[in-house]
Amino acid sequence: MDSHLRSVVKGVSWRIVATIVTTTVVFVYTGELTVAALLGGADALTKILLYWVHERIWQRIRWGRIIPSVSSP
Repeated sequence: MDSHLRSVVKGVSWRIVATIVTTTVVFVYTGELTVAALLGGADALTKILLYWVHERIWQRIRWGRIIPSVSSP
């Protein structure tokens, strides 16, 4: 199971890449750097929170997990 901190760091690292993409697309579409930065920032914060919630929910679901067997010597 991932720690809460690991889930947050994973979310942040992905959002850096995704925010650059979002900001670039908005800038190309609008030509406004301020609008692009504001939308990119709002998008990043919202999706980091949603990613964290998603990860926490999936940590509670056992379906599909493979639990290693413990062998005795």
